[in-house]
Amino acid sequence: MCGRFAFYSPSEAAVALFGVSTSIAIEPRYNIAPTQFLAAVRNDDNQQRELVMLRWGLVPFWAKDPSIGNRMINARAETVAEKPSYRAAYRHRRCVVLADGFYEWQREGDTKTPYFISLANGSPFALAGLWENWTDKESGESLQTTTLITTAANDFMTPLHHRMPVILESGTAGEWLAGSNDMLDDVAAITPALQAWPVDRRVNNARNEGADLINSVGDILR
Repeated sequence: MCGRFAFYSPSEAAVALFGVSTSIAIEPRYNIAPTQFLAAVRNDDNQQRELVMLRWGLVPFWAKDPSIGNRMINARAETVAEKPSYRAAYRHRRCVVLADGFYEWQREGDTKTPYFISLANGSPFALAGLWENWTDKESGESLQTTTLITTAANDFMTPLHHRMPVILESGTAGEWLAGSNDMLDDVAAITPALQAWPVDRRVNNARNEGADLINSVGDILR
């Protein structure tokens, strides 16, 4: 799964990499957790890219209670096209979530060690996602939410965890947003080179924040 990540590059990085204009000031974040808002790129009604803030944890448009989103932070690539909770969004409401890295926990006996994983070249990237618009029937208020697509771990990630998010660079992000139905079958081929290093366990607490959370406390894996 993918349950924590970071995006701290300047907002201008979104413009340069993903071809969006932005008036949104994105605060650097080093410990983004479910139910929090994150920066994402999607196509608007005119098929122009826009930068938006979405709450992490997808709430299907048909849901009676938005709390269902707390359990829907990830969607499996293997079943996302068919599952009732995700299939409409898969067909019509795709997005990419901006990231500089994500965290995974490696189990060593009874201990779990957090690792920060980023592109080997250190550039920001995108995580394949879906978004939904949910409306409260009583108040009329709307809530826009997102989920991240995960897949089986590649050779690099397998020692850390058996799942990983679908990682996209600028070119492949465009294909995902355009509705390519073959991309999730080719994840291993499109995943760029990664690096990882162990970090302090303070990242386990979602209330902790700051650049020091991604500091290495051990060897870098490449």
